[in-house]
Amino acid sequence: MLGINPEKVSHIIFKARMFDCKEEDSDPDSGSNGADDGMVDVLEDTGDDATYQELVEYIRSLDEEEQVNLVALAWVGRGTYEPSEWEEALSEAHHAHNKRTAEYLTGLPMLGDYLDEGLAALGESSESFASRM
Repeated sequence: MLGINPEKVSHIIFKARMFDCKEEDSDPDSGSNGADDGMVDVLEDTGDDATYQELVEYIRSLDEEEQVNLVALAWVGRGTYEPSEWEEALSEAHHAHNKRTAEYLTGLPMLGDYLDEGLAALGESSESFASRM
């Protein structure tokens, strides 16, 4: 039923959660190194965030069908569609698909949670992949 490998989704969940835990720049003039400030700067969201770039590039590397399935899965996970409405979610995601799918998905504040919930709702799991990370 799921048109994307659950391990790919699990990888996106992992990266999305890394990105979601970022916070606003609380020390913009920090001149210290990471060891001096307890490595807290690593949690700050900056414009050149490698985690964000990796996540966007990974989603862009998926083929169109995988991207469509990923969007539909996020919609099921956030409750926009019920698992029984999977085909309808896929149809709408296919209709809405464009070249900004990665930006759309990374703009969802709880993307990792939505995808994890979507997998669970469809009887899949991200647990096995996450335990290998």
